[in-house]
Amino acid sequence: MATDTLKSTSSADSATGGLRRLLLDNGALTALIVLVIAMSALSGDFLTTDNLLNVGVQAAVTAILAFGVTFVIVSAGIDLSVGSVAALSATVLAWSATSHGVPVLIAVLLAVVTGIAAGLVNGFLIAYGKLPPFIATLAMLSVARGLSLVISEGSPIAFPDSVSHLGDTLGGWLPVPVLVMVVMGLLAAFVLGRTYIGRSMYAIGGNEEAARLSGLRVKKQKLAIYALSGVFAAVAGVVLAARLSSAQPQAADGYELDAIAAVVIGGASLAGGTGKASGTLIGALILAVLRNGLNLLNVSAFWQQVVIGVVIALAVLLDTLRRKAGATPVAGASQGGKGRQAATYGLAAVVTVAIVGATSFLHNGSSSTANPKVGLSLSTLNNPFFVQIRSGAQAEAKKLGVDLTVTDAQNDASQQANQLQNFTSSNLGAIIVNPVDSDAASNSVKAADQAKIPVIAVDRGVNKASVDALVASDNVAGGELAAKSIGEKLGGKGKIVILQGQAGTSAARERAEGFAQGLKAYPGIQVVAQQPADFDRTKGLDVMSNLLQAHPDVQGVIAANDEMALGAIKALGSKAGTSVSVVGFDGTPDGLNAVKDGTLYASVAQQPSQLGKIAVDNALKALEGKKVEETIKVPVKVVTKENVAGFTG
Repeated sequence: MATDTLKSTSSADSATGGLRRLLLDNGALTALIVLVIAMSALSGDFLTTDNLLNVGVQAAVTAILAFGVTFVIVSAGIDLSVGSVAALSATVLAWSATSHGVPVLIAVLLAVVTGIAAGLVNGFLIAYGKLPPFIATLAMLSVARGLSLVISEGSPIAFPDSVSHLGDTLGGWLPVPVLVMVVMGLLAAFVLGRTYIGRSMYAIGGNEEAARLSGLRVKKQKLAIYALSGVFAAVAGVVLAARLSSAQPQAADGYELDAIAAVVIGGASLAGGTGKASGTLIGALILAVLRNGLNLLNVSAFWQQVVIGVVIALAVLLDTLRRKAGATPVAGASQGGKGRQAATYGLAAVVTVAIVGATSFLHNGSSSTANPKVGLSLSTLNNPFFVQIRSGAQAEAKKLGVDLTVTDAQNDASQQANQLQNFTSSNLGAIIVNPVDSDAASNSVKAADQAKIPVIAVDRGVNKASVDALVASDNVAGGELAAKSIGEKLGGKGKIVILQGQAGTSAARERAEGFAQGLKAYPGIQVVAQQPADFDRTKGLDVMSNLLQAHPDVQGVIAANDEMALGAIKALGSKAGTSVSVVGFDGTPDGLNAVKDGTLYASVAQQPSQLGKIAVDNALKALEGKKVEETIKVPVKVVTKENVAGFTG
């Protein structure tokens, strides 16, 4: 009996230890399973075929970028330039194919060559220039983004139709981006596990000096490693631009951080020597599931950043615990190890399907609510103008009994496309969209139209897609009013500077067009400088401070929004409202206070809270099948010290 008891105890300890080792060795996979189960339990909209395909599409670009970054991190390097290289490659493709008539196949090759060239420059600076990878790739981040803006002149370039099909689906249900992601993942796995350069990556990451002494040509290998990262970045850029039907010069901004996070979450070590393609894919899926699920649960985009940061920290902590516990390194495995790994993934899939299937019963019959459901996707909530749109929409939704879900795209057209796809797969009654870019939103709006979901555009229209209504003020007309205000204030003569909005956004383009048209009536007004300040108050302060060094005698400033105008006022100091007149745009609370104080001469007010209110009204009408007007114009007005007291916004 004692022997039997001992065997039983030993067997139980062995099973417990085996489970512990399995969880430690496959921490990322365990986390993904837990996330899928949790999101399935919390949201009845998560576990649908359309939404799961959305998750795959939303993970695709990050995963492709991350596969390339995996090569670099395994070799103990870092690549901060992949997001900018992706944008540059897509811009080169669109520019060469549309503006210069280059055949599409050659244009695609040029995009890939662009990625390779950027990677080779990174590799040369690191291997032969002895620059730290962080510094070399940080420089390339800036150079590639700048070249993208120069080539595109700050505006999106339409993508050739033949390439745009990369953003479509096969058979009406299988997304092409997912297929590209799988192909690139298999290629990454092959390179890491079956090639000489893959083995070199692990050797260099494990101990670069030992690798060199063993006869490995480390410098040439680093050139190849960073060139490979550039290739994957180029492919990711083409896939992203195909989804958005245009090459956006500001696309993939910040994606390098997501790519690095996916690699680390997937089990790779920033110290080098460990990492695998399957782990990176799991890391990218974790980020996509998190964002998708949190969107469905109506969690603020600001809190989403907090959650993702915590997940990254926990991933690194798990990696530390795994090493202390002596878990299997995440590197090349033996045939037996690969067999066990395949069995682990298979078992995980079975367990996940079983548990998720059980949790889905929690939502049977509970998806319907008494209140109509409407989604509102705003281009950003880092600007008071759009915060006011949200406030007006929320107040009206509460009054009408509408369940309103608000998301923040953070001026990222790709992120907004994901949010709109989530709204569509959640079967909301109606969608309100304030596009980051009018062209980039078209594919997502078309998908909503196909799902018979009414779409209302607010503040900015959607090109190449049908919306039920556009609720907006006229940015061009507003720009003309701003120019007229400064022209009349200066008596038709004087030197002015213009602070432009974020390059590539429709609002920046339209307002700049209005400024130019309005100033034609005042030939005595000389524009001595025009510089972008990205709709940001701090950048408005910095840019205006710099311009004053070259043009100290400036007499007027036109800013494409109140935030930049307020930054300019700070730079002008006592000159603001006395010797220099400043005109802003939007009529935000801070802007109106500056008008009252006399430091801001005027603001072209769009009444943003009214935009939000009217958008919700029309969304509810469209949802109920009532007729809505195609265009609803909210009048703009110039607010000065004389009439600011009667303006409510």
